[in-house]
Amino acid sequence: MKEYLLLLPIIFIFHDMEEVVGFGWFFRRNPDLFKRFPRITKAYIGFTDMGFAAAVYEEFIPFFGISLLAYYFPGKILYALWFGLFLSLTAHFIVHIGQTIYLRKYIPSFITSIICLPISVIILLKASKYITFDVTAIILIITSILLMMANLKLAHAIGRRINTTINRDQQFNPS
Repeated sequence: MKEYLLLLPIIFIFHDMEEVVGFGWFFRRNPDLFKRFPRITKAYIGFTDMGFAAAVYEEFIPFFGISLLAYYFPGKILYALWFGLFLSLTAHFIVHIGQTIYLRKYIPSFITSIICLPISVIILLKASKYITFDVTAIILIITSILLMMANLKLAHAIGRRINTTINRDQQFNPS
């Protein structure tokens, strides 16, 4: 199992760098998406590249932290939490592929989703041999997934806070 644990943060950062690099460019080139999809507007309007990068960094912390803990302190609980995180990341790839198909245009995250999805499925299948899927493990896996969903809201809040700070600091007032 140890050989798979540190692949989670590596795959996460590989994938999310495509998002960070292309995020601003994509929304600047596709302003119509804000009208077509009001939820996107609510989530991302006014986001700066730095704010988005800060949100991604915040999301990275649990992936890296749980992977590191599971690597140095192997055990059923940490393995199940790690598995749930990897499962949520794998679902994230499927969402991005679906978004690309739905929009019929490239979105920043598509290329790495195509690359990472099969690799992630293989890793999950191999790692599943080390996990006993009893009630405790299933509860931990579901908890891990739910915590990542909640963490996404925290990451967006941090990104918005960074945006507010950047926008305030970039205003020039000569008086």
